[in-house]
Amino acid sequence: MLRWALVFLIIAIIAGVFGFTGIAGAAAWMAQVLFLVFLVLFVLMLLFGRRSPPA
Repeated sequence: MLRWALVFLIIAIIAGVFGFTGIAGAAAWMAQVLFLVFLVLFVLMLLFGRRSPPA
């Protein structure tokens, strides 16, 4: 998921350089959404992930 966020960020930067502001804005928004979803899932996995059984 982080990889897709980076892909959309690169698309947004390239589209912004070439003047495609609509595409750049949409790609940047999608990159932000994917990054936030990644962060939420990462924190949830840290909190509720697999734990080794107590010895």
